[in-house]
Amino acid sequence: MKTIVLTGGGTAGHIYPLLAIKERLEKENYQFVYIGGNGMEKDIISKDIPFYQIPTVKLQRKLTFKNLLIPFKLIKSIKEAKKILQKIKPNLILSKGGFVAMPVVLAGAKLGIPIISHESDLSFGLANKIILKKCNLMCTTFEQTAKNKEKCLYTGQPIRKNILSGNKQNVYQLENFDKNLPNLLVVGGSLGAQFINEKVWQNIESLNKKFNIVHIAGKQAKDKKHSGKNYLQIDYAKNMGDFLDFADIVLSRAGAGAINEFLALKKPMLLIPLSKKCSRGDQIENAKLFKSLNIADMIEEEDYNDEILLSKLENISKQTEYFKNNMKKIQNFDACEKIIEQIKKLEIKK
Repeated sequence: MKTIVLTGGGTAGHIYPLLAIKERLEKENYQFVYIGGNGMEKDIISKDIPFYQIPTVKLQRKLTFKNLLIPFKLIKSIKEAKKILQKIKPNLILSKGGFVAMPVVLAGAKLGIPIISHESDLSFGLANKIILKKCNLMCTTFEQTAKNKEKCLYTGQPIRKNILSGNKQNVYQLENFDKNLPNLLVVGGSLGAQFINEKVWQNIESLNKKFNIVHIAGKQAKDKKHSGKNYLQIDYAKNMGDFLDFADIVLSRAGAGAINEFLALKKPMLLIPLSKKCSRGDQIENAKLFKSLNIADMIEEEDYNDEILLSKLENISKQTEYFKNNMKKIQNFDACEKIIEQIKKLEIKK
């Protein structure tokens, strides 16, 4: 039995692509172990896969004393990861990048374990820039990310099977929606998006006149529960495929994992990317690319007003076929199969 260590976490965007590959490989001669932090990966993974927790540390994007402690905490994390890897003796490490994966990859490289990582965004995050130097292969969601870069391969974004096989009737059973209205799915990522939440709640009356709305508001919004005609608010969707099947259009942040799921399902989207004030600008890059391909529209937080939101959503709703036709022109790989092919090649070399 071959063992693969999965690593990455903090958000669903780091976890579910790994599970998409796992669900394809577990029918073969593979077993899986997950090494992560104390984020949502622990809640999602520990019920089904052996889970090892290590201390993790994230760079704060502001001047703070905490950043001075990062090297010391990272050394501790690497030591913990190395002990676990020596115990497990895996055939390969499959990383999703990010601060959770970095100590595992650095420890694995010291032990000579083959490593494949994946970058979802258009540009590399800091952790994956470091991981690139240590891994055998870096797979990318976007073609531009891999272009002219050593050790990089354009594979696309791994997507779980249940995302592609949802049933909207399961959503219709949750609320008495008006079937004469188009369906709007609002989602801010696995942790929610306060900015989008507030704007939807502020405009709920106007939006309800034009759309049935399912609003995945995130667990942090559970104390701000709203209700209304043709409106359903939930904290988190385990059966995301059902909600995507329900959606005619999507209002979302611009995390690469989510928007590539929308693309795979040909869902027209309005993207409000996370501002540079609290990110490295990767979501803005993702959204601008999708807009340039005419498969999405976008609003930057700094340009936002209610009139623009309502106008763009209505415009997308009227032009769904235009956006869908453009999405059909996008080359769509089976990313899981391409990555699995590389996993097996590395095993042969080992």
